[in-house]
Amino acid sequence: MIALTGATGFVGSQILKALLARGARVRVIVREPAKLDSALLHASSSLDIVTTQDLFAESKARLSDLLSGTETLVHAAWYAEPGKYLTAERNLDCLTGTIALAKAFATAGGKRFVGLGTCAEYDADAGMLRVDTPLKPNTLYAACKASTYLLLSQTLSAAGLAFAWCRLFYLFGEGEDARRLVPHLHRQLSQGQPVDLTSGRQIRDFLDVADAGRMIADIALSSREGAENICSGVPVTVRQLAEGIADVYGRRDLLRFGARPDNLFDPACVVGVCEEVQER
Repeated sequence: MIALTGATGFVGSQILKALLARGARVRVIVREPAKLDSALLHASSSLDIVTTQDLFAESKARLSDLLSGTETLVHAAWYAEPGKYLTAERNLDCLTGTIALAKAFATAGGKRFVGLGTCAEYDADAGMLRVDTPLKPNTLYAACKASTYLLLSQTLSAAGLAFAWCRLFYLFGEGEDARRLVPHLHRQLSQGQPVDLTSGRQIRDFLDVADAGRMIADIALSSREGAENICSGVPVTVRQLAEGIADVYGRRDLLRFGARPDNLFDPACVVGVCEEVQER
């Protein structure tokens, strides 16, 4: 039995699909069960649903009860509201709540903890980011993720639990918040509306969230430990991404590059190097 938090979220919902597709039995710990994919609810007999009002405020006893009987925990829950999450103090609640969750999981007899991190934990000056690239977070969100990784690396090892940490790069796809770049591009272009953009020279590592879900599920079901990059390994400029979407509508003319100033603190290049890419 695999426990999964954040199963109704952008990434967590794809992890759930991938786990069930691989025949895993999954217990989802959610606040709003109605947000779960109805197709999965009707099609799967391997899904167990338990509820919590606030995962990060539950008592240790309650968390241990929710996790009882599970051997692996995939923790995808975290505050991630676009435009707010990078500097929100709720990241601190997520950090302390995650440590409490890990302790409760160990008490409940858990064996393997899989957490979700971010590429923003790294020193972005490196450009091509490997799992051994030094950490240098520059937002509260990234600092809390990096701190969670470092703390869990020590506490879970001391408790005898296996630990894997999946650092997400730039995801897009099904269920994406409308305020993010790719949905915004589709919405504007489909309506024949212009899109004001920066120069578009920033180089990024974009990955479909469905592929990310499958990669995380594979890690959860494996014996791999330590940090892992959830990435494509392919450098793409924001301009290339926008133009590719615009070509679907035949409306490159609506892309207004340079209409918005570049963020001086935005890294020039953020591309991941993962084991699969290195092997190829």
